[in-house]
Amino acid sequence: MSSATAAESTPASTPTSGTAALPREIWILVVGSFIVAIGMGIVSPVLPAFAASFDVGVTAVSFIISAFAFMRLAFAPVSGRLVSLLGERPMYVLGITIVGVSTAACAFAGSYWQLLVFRALGGIGSTMFTVSVVALLVRLAPAHLRGRASGLWATSFLLGNISGPIIGGLMVGFSMRLPFLTYGATLFVAAFAGWLMLRHSTLAAPDRGNAVPEMTVRQALAHRTYRAALLSNFSNGWAVYGVRIALVPLFVVEALRSTQSMAGIALSVFAVGNAAVLMLSGRIADQRGRKPMAIIGLVVSAVGSISLGLSDSVVWFLGASLVAGLGAGLLNPAQSAAVADVVGSKGKGGTVLAAFQMSADVGAILGPLVAGVLADLVSFQVAFAVTGLTAVLALLVWVGAPETRFGAR
Repeated sequence: MSSATAAESTPASTPTSGTAALPREIWILVVGSFIVAIGMGIVSPVLPAFAASFDVGVTAVSFIISAFAFMRLAFAPVSGRLVSLLGERPMYVLGITIVGVSTAACAFAGSYWQLLVFRALGGIGSTMFTVSVVALLVRLAPAHLRGRASGLWATSFLLGNISGPIIGGLMVGFSMRLPFLTYGATLFVAAFAGWLMLRHSTLAAPDRGNAVPEMTVRQALAHRTYRAALLSNFSNGWAVYGVRIALVPLFVVEALRSTQSMAGIALSVFAVGNAAVLMLSGRIADQRGRKPMAIIGLVVSAVGSISLGLSDSVVWFLGASLVAGLGAGLLNPAQSAAVADVVGSKGKGGTVLAAFQMSADVGAILGPLVAGVLADLVSFQVAFAVTGLTAVLALLVWVGAPETRFGAR
């Protein structure tokens, strides 16, 4: 257990399952994430079809998804250092603004390569936004409410994703460029709202008086639970941020002979399953431990991913999408809270949090590429089966990881 975590576990008076209200600043982050997620959901079902409209194959379409994640990965170490140096608030606003500009530019792409460049540049802003938000959550959430804070933040993101894909699917009938303009506009709104509501916050201000030395990635890697969280986040990035976005719309159209609108519905069904259990998972992770929820989430995720490839009807596919969403929802609050436990509320862990994000980005890069090649050369069934296998591998590591929840023995 890290020194920060051990220090937090000392006070016997701190409740393990209290009802204390979360800070106002966390609710502001929740609102901002909801706005961002609506726009992201609008683009998700449209992006593969828009890329394919430039007469490229499945692998090239998948690379559009991977390029965004690659830029997030490449810039993540810099983002971690900038958050530690300049503070979370300015990086939060700047990151959202950069994604907004790059997304709006995608609407004017005249070729596949222009779309690739514009989409990839958005990854820089995305990693700035993500690292700053997670750092704020770690710093602001009480130790015994970290699971709930993570679940609430993730729920707001997923609620936006529930409505977003349906709207995006309907927009395709008018123009495949309209969703990108809409997403850009929502991001500008989110950036302004974040700046307006956080500008005078004393809690969100940089903690200049904190003398605790910054935790290094090497120190965090000495903790088995952090290593397990890296692997489960890798699997989550592979399945949720990579394969789900890159292959699901293509599978619906090519294998199930359905429409792009149905692809949007499938993505929304995944989001419904995810959002349905996020708050419950966070509450149980705070009360019973991070490890049980992470293991259960990985099992359900593996079953859902493999079932997607075995689908032979739209109904079956929607059911598998729901199961996959449930698995991701059970996993995310637990693994995020475990990483926060390792860092500790008084710890400075910008680079540690960036590395955690990078693990998902590596999965989001490799997932679409590997699954796309497998779908092209073998079958969609094999592509989704390999996706499920990544969750099984993460599960094996979590089984041997120690519990980090406050008060755990």
